[in-house]
Amino acid sequence: MDCDKCDREAVMHAAYSGLHLCDDHFCRSVEKRLRRRIRDDDLLPASATPDDPQVWLVGLSGGKDSVVLTKILHDTFAEDPRIELVALTIHEGIEGYRDKSLDACLELTDDLDIRHEVVSYEEEFDLRMDDVVEKDPENMAACAYCGVFRRDLLSKYAEEYGADKLLTGHNLDDEAETALMNFLEGDVAQVAKHFDASLAGFDERSEQEEFVPRAKPLRDVPEKEVALYAHLENLPAHITECPHSSEAYRGEIQQLMLSLEENHPGTRHSIMAGYEELAKLAAGEFGAGEGKRELNECERCGAPTTQDMCRKCSLVDAIHAV
Repeated sequence: MDCDKCDREAVMHAAYSGLHLCDDHFCRSVEKRLRRRIRDDDLLPASATPDDPQVWLVGLSGGKDSVVLTKILHDTFAEDPRIELVALTIHEGIEGYRDKSLDACLELTDDLDIRHEVVSYEEEFDLRMDDVVEKDPENMAACAYCGVFRRDLLSKYAEEYGADKLLTGHNLDDEAETALMNFLEGDVAQVAKHFDASLAGFDERSEQEEFVPRAKPLRDVPEKEVALYAHLENLPAHITECPHSSEAYRGEIQQLMLSLEENHPGTRHSIMAGYEELAKLAAGEFGAGEGKRELNECERCGAPTTQDMCRKCSLVDAIHAV
């Protein structure tokens, strides 16, 4: 099958759009969608200047999504003095897994000449995810622990490095799955939080001085297309499932989403289009009213929390108590 944009051989067919694209037009399509999201979400404010540049911290795990995000951001802004990219890799302490991902991160950042920082659970919390899974004092999925620890470190180091934005490699599948989970759980407050924290354009968000704002520039690109881009661009992505990723509910949602998309192409896009509209309404209801809880400082680490002690410190204490 020929590419719909030229007479070269197509390397992919997007069922949701009907397009057949060659390698060149496909890669340009992925880049165009990411750059359009940056514009639509107002990531680069008019106030950014070479004398007062924006610092964007990129969560670089070494997987396909974060590697593709980092590469396109670099190609877009390498010559733009208004943007400084900093990559942060978090080593969770998973034997035989994260070490290979870290190698991919080092290869990419060395090649692109991007500042690269590495932090670990072991140094920060005196624990490793392999130990957490073995002890499991809260009887939770490994992903639940890891999500709390990872979010804490991303926020902490975004603040420490003076970042203006925190960028993560969430793709369309990730966001559509989260949207469907929030809806099925009936968690309207979480829907509102999701919108205000990472889906709304920066001109629409409520002021949250406690957190470095997050953005997801890849959220319009399906997961398989991100993987294909990484392959075609020969990027050093470590595409292997985490051995502890057994989050049953999200796994069920993922399978449901794949089935719906196969039978009804465009389902992911439709879910996100409707979800964002509903989430915007929810954010208007919960964002500045009685439903918004006051934040305190964690008595242990000083992180913002609605409790006396943040969730991360509570989990760390529970693990060390076993």
